[in-house]
Amino acid sequence: QVQLVESGGGLVQAGGSLRLSCAASGSIFSILVMGWYRRAPGKQRELVATISSGDRIDYADSVKGRFTISRDSAKNTVYLQMNSLKPEDTAVYYCYVRHRTPWTLERDYWGQGTQVTVSS
Repeated sequence: QVQLVESGGGLVQAGGSLRLSCAASGSIFSILVMGWYRRAPGKQRELVATISSGDRIDYADSVKGRFTISRDSAKNTVYLQMNSLKPEDTAVYYCYVRHRTPWTLERDYWGQGTQVTVSS
């Protein structure tokens, strides 16, 4: 199995920046996708950004141009650089990994979540 550990969340003023990190560990064979989702109070969990093993990137429209996702394959780590933060970005951010085993089983893994709070 795969374990995910997130870091970098915190409190920031509107217009500020944060950088989230998520490191995957455990029995890693092949990571197909890494990325970030978020859940704000009273809302569904939504995609923020993902990056595939082939470097295909997908951003939510609400963050495009402000957030940048990147990956360090050697460290099995994904990053989310968040700039120009807005109060509506306040949410719990969850790291996401889609992993493939040597016997081709694919499974999704989720981090414990890290709180991002943006104040006015």
